[in-house]
Formats: sequence, C-alpha cells, structure tokens
Amino acid sequence: MKFIVSVILTALLSFAAGLYLPWWSFAIIAFLIPLMISQKPYMAFLTGFIALFLLWGGLSWWISAANEHLLAHKISLLVIKSDNPLMLIGLTAAIGAVIGAMAALSGALLRRLIL
Repeated sequence: MKFIVSVILTALLSFAAGLYLPWWSFAIIAFLIPLMISQKPYMAFLTGFIALFLLWGGLSWWISAANEHLLAHKISLLVIKSDNPLMLIGLTAAIGAVIGAMAALSGALLRRLIL
C-alpha cells in the first residue's frame, strides 16, 4: 500500500511542483517522499522510477500530440538519428525516471542513516 501511495504522491507533487518551480524540482520531491514515507531503498528507487517515468512520458506524449508530433519528428532526427518520435518520448521518460529514482534512493538511504 505504501508503494502505491508513494508512486501517486510522487507523481502528483512532481507535477504540481513543475507548474511553479524549475524543471528539476521533481528531483527534490522524489527525494522528500521517501524521507516522509518509510521504504526500503530498492522500493524507493522503484517508486521514483515508475512515478516519474509515467509522469514524464505522459507529459511528453501529451505535449507532442498537441502539435501532431511535428517537433518530435525533427528533434528525434537530431538526437537519435531516426524519425521516431515515440522513441524520443521514451528516452525523455527514461531520463526523468532515472533522475527521480536516484533522488528517491538518496532520500531512502538518508532516512536509514538518520533513523
């Protein structure tokens, strides 16, 4: 139950923080959630990864679909040398997920160190 609550809380608070704070504020949220909700480090890592993969992937797809993936087609040619906007969206989601997972792991390990 803590896992599902942590995933939802991380995703919602990261989305809300992204509206008002800089783009990297999701890492602070992912760090703070395991400090408040006790989790084993590997579960905190998984929580941060899943929550932010879904959030960044969903937001990237939503923004890209709004302009019929026109910009994503052009950027995917530059970044991954292939005309595949879905792969670019997946890469974007993976980058956010890894950063969020590392932040959540750091928060869980700090909690373990303090308590």
